[in-house]
Parts: sequence; C-alpha cells; structure tokens
Amino acid sequence: MTDLCFAPFQDLADKLIPHTVAERADGSHDISHLHRVWSNVCAIRNKEGGDHQILLAATLLHDCVSVEKNSPLRSSASRLAAAKATELLAEMGWDEERIQAVAHAIEAHSYSANITPTTLEAKILQDADRLDAIGMLGVARLFYVSGRMGSYLYDPADPHAQNRPLDDKRYAVDHFKAKVFSLAEGFQTSTGKQMAQVRHERAERFLLEFMDEIGQIER
Repeated sequence: MTDLCFAPFQDLADKLIPHTVAERADGSHDISHLHRVWSNVCAIRNKEGGDHQILLAATLLHDCVSVEKNSPLRSSASRLAAAKATELLAEMGWDEERIQAVAHAIEAHSYSANITPTTLEAKILQDADRLDAIGMLGVARLFYVSGRMGSYLYDPADPHAQNRPLDDKRYAVDHFKAKVFSLAEGFQTSTGKQMAQVRHERAERFLLEFMDEIGQIER
C-alpha cells in the first residue's frame, strides 16, 4: 500500500516507517493518518514549494512518540518526537542543517506545543496535519478519540454549552467550539488556508445537522 503513497522517496519512507507509531493501536494516528498528511503536504507543496525530502521525513516522524490526548505530557509530545527524529536521522547520516529542519517542523506541527513555525516546511507540515483535524476526517477522528477517552457524545441538558463551561474531555460535541472551529483561522500558507476553509464549512454543517437530529437547533 505504501508503494503508491510516498513516491518519489519510497526508499526513505521504507526506512522511516518502522520508527513511526503507525503500527500502534490508535486509529487517529495510524498509517492512514500519515498517508493523509502526506497527501496534504504534497497538495500544499505543489503550490507553495518546499524541500520534498525534509517534508517526507517530518511527515512520517511527526507522531513518532505517542502521548495520549489526556496525558499531562501532551504538550511535550512534539518535542519528544523531534528528539527521537534527530537521533534517527543522525544515525542515517543526515547533515545537521537538514536534521534541524526536520526537527523544527515536527516540534512546530503540534497545536498543544504552541510553537510558531519559522520555515516553509514547518508551515506546510503544520497546515497538512491540521487539515486532518477539521472537515469530515476531523469529525471522525474527534469521535474516535472521544470514545477512547470514555467521553459522552454531548450534554443532553445543555448540548450547546450555553449555561456551562465547554468541557471537551467530558462531551465530544464540545470539542467543535473548544478547538475545531478555531483551527481554520491559524493556517500558515495560502493553499492551506483555502483547503481549510472548505473543510471548516463541512464541520459546521455536520454540527448543525447533528443538533437538528437531537432536536437542539440553536435559535
């Protein structure tokens, strides 16, 4: 399957994939997530430019250290992944400048790390990864992760959180307003912004129809 997904650097992909978390039991950060992020990276790079090889290494290794969403170490996950990637690429003989380019892209991709991307490759990876957190894929991953964390779908007494604080650890639907709907505002590249707007509108439509089906359209 990967033969079609990581060209023209399949040899590099074959070396890096065993070091990713792709084989671990997390359907929101599995090999299909890496495929989708790479597809997004290529779509953005085709219009914005960027070093293809650095982008591939950063894409494949951006989640190479697994930290659960509800872990107190979550904000450190991208830094831990960057450190692991640095060691791995050094062992493979990459030069320091390119290793640091990959490490920075990995560190800056994370929403919770709150690190500003300063290179084109870092901006592209951040956009590409966040595209997988909005739209219909974002909706699917949101409910998948919420199920793993033991969350409820929504608060039946106040599904819109009109009279309570948002609590997306307890209620999955709260995550739309707590995070998902704010993501499209922070994209780094022009191409990423355009792609994000389309997906943002899909997520908005989903929530509207969800609320309609539970009889809670917001007036």
